[in-house]
Amino acid sequence: MTNNIITTRVEHLRSWLRQHGLAAYIFPSTDPHCGEYVPDHWKAREWISGFDGSAGTAVVTLTHAAVWTDSRYWLAAEQQLEGTPFELVRCSRNVVTAAELASWIAEAEAVQPMHHDTGVVVGLDAWTNTVDSVRQLRHELSQLGMDLQTDLDPTAELWTDRPSLPLNPVEVHPLEYAGRTAEDKLSAVRAYMQRQHVDALLVSQLDEIAWALNLRGSDVHCTPLFVAYLMVLSDSACLYIDERKLTPAVRTYLDSIGVSVLPYDAAAVDRTLHLQYDPATTCAGIVGQLSQSQLSDAAVNLHLVCGESPIQEMLALKNNVEIRGYRSAMRKDGVAMVKFLRWLHQKMENGGCDTDGSPLTELSVCRKLRELRSQLPLFRDISFDTIAGYAHHGAIVHYEPTPATDIALEPCGLLLVDSGAQYLDGTTDITRTIPLGPLTDEERRDYTLVLKGHLRLAMARFPQGTTGTQLDVLARYALWQHGLNYGHGTGHGVGSYLSVHEGPHQFRMNWMPTPLQAGMTITIEPGIYIAGSHGVRHENTMLIVPDGQNEYGSWLQLDPLTLCPIDTTPIVRELMQPDEIEYLNQYHARVREELMPLLDDEDDKKWLIDNTKQWQ
Repeated sequence: MTNNIITTRVEHLRSWLRQHGLAAYIFPSTDPHCGEYVPDHWKAREWISGFDGSAGTAVVTLTHAAVWTDSRYWLAAEQQLEGTPFELVRCSRNVVTAAELASWIAEAEAVQPMHHDTGVVVGLDAWTNTVDSVRQLRHELSQLGMDLQTDLDPTAELWTDRPSLPLNPVEVHPLEYAGRTAEDKLSAVRAYMQRQHVDALLVSQLDEIAWALNLRGSDVHCTPLFVAYLMVLSDSACLYIDERKLTPAVRTYLDSIGVSVLPYDAAAVDRTLHLQYDPATTCAGIVGQLSQSQLSDAAVNLHLVCGESPIQEMLALKNNVEIRGYRSAMRKDGVAMVKFLRWLHQKMENGGCDTDGSPLTELSVCRKLRELRSQLPLFRDISFDTIAGYAHHGAIVHYEPTPATDIALEPCGLLLVDSGAQYLDGTTDITRTIPLGPLTDEERRDYTLVLKGHLRLAMARFPQGTTGTQLDVLARYALWQHGLNYGHGTGHGVGSYLSVHEGPHQFRMNWMPTPLQAGMTITIEPGIYIAGSHGVRHENTMLIVPDGQNEYGSWLQLDPLTLCPIDTTPIVRELMQPDEIEYLNQYHARVREELMPLLDDEDDKKWLIDNTKQWQ
């Protein structure tokens, strides 16, 4: 996309703003379902700005334009916004706050605080902003003398080639992988509703709907979700979805579990209800539509109740069948990684050329990983676009190579590869930083410090009730002692053939109140990123498991699910502690023990033995 196209779009938007009496318009990253990865139909922020990161907010006023994003995307955003009307505003946290947005708009439009007769109105789409975000922004704007309008959407007129809503078929997720029937899950939701004294629960997040109904789809890139809403009632349930997506088999299945079907845009109520929704994850548009059903029907008596969805925690706690599935998926993924790493090292030793004689590049890495994974049983897709950053590209946290940015690999420096797959029995997410030849002292130091952080957190034993924020420092401590840090979180939950990023628990510096519990999956992925030089990240997916009980309570620890060697050649021995070395050796022994029986190539076996041997 050329910068001229973005400039033209902004000019057209400003004309539209003047026609509708608006001073500014806000474009978030989300869709009506508060998704991290959204169908192309709702990528309005990318359409207006050209910035394609998964997190960020764009604002266009009559005279200014800006994009806010966090440290994962600063370098990429700088490149993509160059030459456009947008300036980059660097966020110190995940998202820009309502107060920051309001203040920036007021300054850009020279609004005088508390002058409510200025007539300054800011627009956004109620269908792509949550109830909480709309409420907070309305309050902050009002403090600065501005109003908020949520019923105008410029994309309806200006986005002429907007992709349509996806119509991919929905499929039943077999019980042999789900481990728990949809009837049982809906019963658990209804038990929660009864305790909360509500008659209905509106579910809008797509992973919650897929999990609760044991259904999967392909409406979201790399994630097996489908676009829908779900209303759970005390005696029934209704799925709001485009019925063209439902095969006869799925319709029969839904009938069998007591779920009726209505069109996607037909969400309404027809009786007296206390209806709960989560204002932090439910868009203001759907709540407004439900409220309208009360205004248009005198027989409807709707009482809206705010509360967190119970399903996020339910799906975060994996059952025994899901855990067995994870272990199976991780072993398969480990086989693919061993084959990939041996292939890569062999190619680099032979001059860094592919089979056809062309040089290996970042895109070669992406293609090879997908090829190897696609040959494995139950493979459905990759779980996100592979991050393969060589040398200075490794410092761009979420760098995804394209034909325009692709570079050749050379027999020196570091290659950062963050990748994963969707298998019917589990979702994988792994990062390895791979030395391709001689390294600088700084590269070796950074590699070692990040590894120390990974190992320290992986070794942690902690009491029940501990949160991820309380443990996050373990992954950063070694880096901090050298004046280094990273801006992203240290770990996130991983779905069971669902979203590769899952909550509500995380390892993160800012406060995350959800306690860690046995049965949760979570990644450990500290990193360091030196602009213009290199990046390092080491990531394994872990399972939280019980670790005994004593007079101080119940204890937990982290059990590795990911099975793949970690290269020891770059490690600075003097920086390592004996217990860190012992843990690494134990991990490698386990990787070797579990993967060896699955390898049928003698060269793969030899490579695995050589790269998991005792290290001192």
